[in-house]
Amino acid sequence: MLKGFRDFILRGNVIDLAVAVIIGGAFSAITKSLVDDVIMPLIAAVVGKPDFSALVFTVGTTPIKYGSFLTACINFLLIAFVVYFFLVLPVQKLLTRLKGPEAAATKACPECLSDIPVGAHRCKFCGQPVA
Repeated sequence: MLKGFRDFILRGNVIDLAVAVIIGGAFSAITKSLVDDVIMPLIAAVVGKPDFSALVFTVGTTPIKYGSFLTACINFLLIAFVVYFFLVLPVQKLLTRLKGPEAAATKACPECLSDIPVGAHRCKFCGQPVA
Protein backbone atom coordinates (compact mmCIF):
# COMPACT_ATOMS: atom_id res chain seq x y z
CA MET A 1 0.00 0.00 0.00
CA LEU A 2 2.78 2.47 0.86
CA LYS A 3 4.71 1.52 -2.25
CA GLY A 4 1.73 2.45 -4.43
CA PHE A 5 1.40 5.79 -2.60
CA ARG A 6 5.12 6.47 -3.02
CA ASP A 7 4.92 5.69 -6.74
CA PHE A 8 1.90 7.98 -7.09
CA ILE A 9 3.58 10.90 -5.32
CA LEU A 10 6.84 10.54 -7.20
CA ARG A 11 5.25 10.49 -10.65
CA GLY A 12 6.36 13.52 -12.62
CA ASN A 13 2.91 14.89 -13.34
CA VAL A 14 1.96 15.07 -9.63
CA ILE A 15 5.07 17.09 -8.82
CA ASP A 16 4.51 19.31 -11.87
CA LEU A 17 0.93 19.93 -10.80
CA ALA A 18 2.00 20.82 -7.27
CA VAL A 19 4.58 23.28 -8.58
CA ALA A 20 2.01 24.79 -10.95
CA VAL A 21 -0.49 25.33 -8.13
CA ILE A 22 2.14 27.00 -5.94
CA ILE A 23 3.42 29.24 -8.75
CA GLY A 24 -0.17 30.01 -9.78
CA GLY A 25 -1.00 31.12 -6.24
CA ALA A 26 2.03 33.37 -6.12
CA PHE A 27 1.34 34.78 -9.57
CA SER A 28 -2.29 35.50 -8.70
CA ALA A 29 -1.08 38.06 -6.13
CA ILE A 30 0.90 39.85 -8.86
CA THR A 31 -2.03 39.79 -11.27
CA LYS A 32 -4.49 40.98 -8.62
CA SER A 33 -2.17 43.83 -7.66
CA LEU A 34 -1.78 44.89 -11.31
CA VAL A 35 -5.55 44.91 -11.79
CA ASP A 36 -6.44 46.52 -8.44
CA ASP A 37 -3.58 49.01 -8.20
CA VAL A 38 -2.92 49.97 -11.83
CA ILE A 39 -5.77 49.14 -14.19
CA MET A 40 -8.76 49.86 -11.91
CA PRO A 41 -7.46 53.35 -10.97
CA LEU A 42 -7.01 54.10 -14.68
CA ILE A 43 -10.60 53.03 -15.30
CA ALA A 44 -11.70 55.12 -12.32
CA ALA A 45 -9.94 58.15 -13.79
CA VAL A 46 -11.85 57.75 -17.06
CA VAL A 47 -15.24 56.39 -15.99
CA GLY A 48 -15.54 57.24 -12.34
CA LYS A 49 -15.72 54.90 -9.38
CA PRO A 50 -15.10 51.32 -10.68
CA ASP A 51 -16.86 49.70 -7.72
CA PHE A 52 -20.50 48.85 -8.38
CA SER A 53 -21.22 47.23 -5.00
CA ALA A 54 -23.64 50.03 -4.11
CA LEU A 55 -26.03 48.84 -6.84
CA VAL A 56 -28.81 46.98 -5.03
CA PHE A 57 -32.49 46.31 -5.64
CA THR A 58 -34.90 44.89 -3.14
CA VAL A 59 -37.37 42.04 -3.57
CA GLY A 60 -39.73 42.22 -0.64
CA THR A 61 -37.33 42.82 2.23
CA THR A 62 -34.36 40.98 0.71
CA PRO A 63 -31.63 43.08 -0.93
CA ILE A 64 -30.26 41.69 -4.20
CA LYS A 65 -26.67 42.93 -4.54
CA TYR A 66 -26.21 42.69 -8.29
CA GLY A 67 -23.54 45.42 -8.15
CA SER A 68 -21.13 43.12 -6.30
CA PHE A 69 -21.67 40.46 -8.94
CA LEU A 70 -21.07 43.03 -11.70
CA THR A 71 -17.83 44.14 -10.02
CA ALA A 72 -16.67 40.52 -9.71
CA CYS A 73 -17.41 39.91 -13.41
CA ILE A 74 -15.50 43.01 -14.46
CA ASN A 75 -12.56 42.03 -12.24
CA PHE A 76 -12.54 38.55 -13.78
CA LEU A 77 -12.51 39.97 -17.31
CA LEU A 78 -9.71 42.39 -16.42
CA ILE A 79 -7.62 39.63 -14.86
CA ALA A 80 -8.17 37.42 -17.92
CA PHE A 81 -7.16 40.37 -20.14
CA VAL A 82 -4.00 40.99 -18.12
CA VAL A 83 -3.01 37.32 -18.07
CA TYR A 84 -3.53 36.95 -21.82
CA PHE A 85 -1.92 40.17 -23.02
CA PHE A 86 0.86 40.44 -20.43
CA LEU A 87 1.73 36.75 -20.01
CA VAL A 88 0.40 34.39 -22.69
CA LEU A 89 1.04 36.53 -25.77
CA PRO A 90 4.62 37.59 -24.84
CA VAL A 91 5.57 34.00 -23.95
CA GLN A 92 4.14 32.73 -27.27
CA LYS A 93 6.10 35.36 -29.20
CA LEU A 94 9.26 34.57 -27.26
CA LEU A 95 8.90 30.83 -27.93
CA THR A 96 8.25 31.48 -31.63
CA ARG A 97 11.35 33.66 -31.81
CA LEU A 98 13.48 31.07 -30.01
CA LYS A 99 12.21 28.08 -32.02
CA GLY A 100 12.12 29.85 -35.37
CA PRO A 101 9.63 29.09 -38.09
CA GLU A 102 8.78 25.41 -38.13
CA ALA A 103 7.92 23.54 -41.28
CA ALA A 104 4.28 22.59 -41.55
CA ALA A 105 3.63 18.94 -40.71
CA THR A 106 0.24 18.89 -42.47
CA LYS A 107 -1.38 20.28 -45.57
CA ALA A 108 -5.01 20.76 -46.56
CA CYS A 109 -6.69 18.29 -48.91
CA PRO A 110 -7.88 20.29 -51.95
CA GLU A 111 -11.14 18.31 -52.08
CA CYS A 112 -12.42 18.12 -48.48
CA LEU A 113 -10.02 20.63 -46.82
CA SER A 114 -9.06 18.15 -44.07
CA ASP A 115 -5.55 18.27 -42.61
CA ILE A 116 -3.40 15.42 -43.91
CA PRO A 117 0.34 14.71 -43.53
CA VAL A 118 2.62 16.55 -45.97
CA GLY A 119 3.95 13.30 -47.45
CA ALA A 120 0.49 11.82 -48.15
CA HIS A 121 -0.45 11.02 -51.75
CA ARG A 122 -4.10 10.29 -51.00
CA CYS A 123 -6.49 11.92 -48.50
CA LYS A 124 -7.36 9.59 -45.62
CA PHE A 125 -10.78 11.22 -45.24
CA CYS A 126 -12.19 11.44 -48.76
CA GLY A 127 -9.77 9.17 -50.67
CA GLN A 128 -8.91 11.76 -53.35
CA PRO A 129 -5.39 11.80 -54.80
CA VAL A 130 -3.33 14.72 -53.53
CA ALA A 131 -0.58 16.27 -55.63
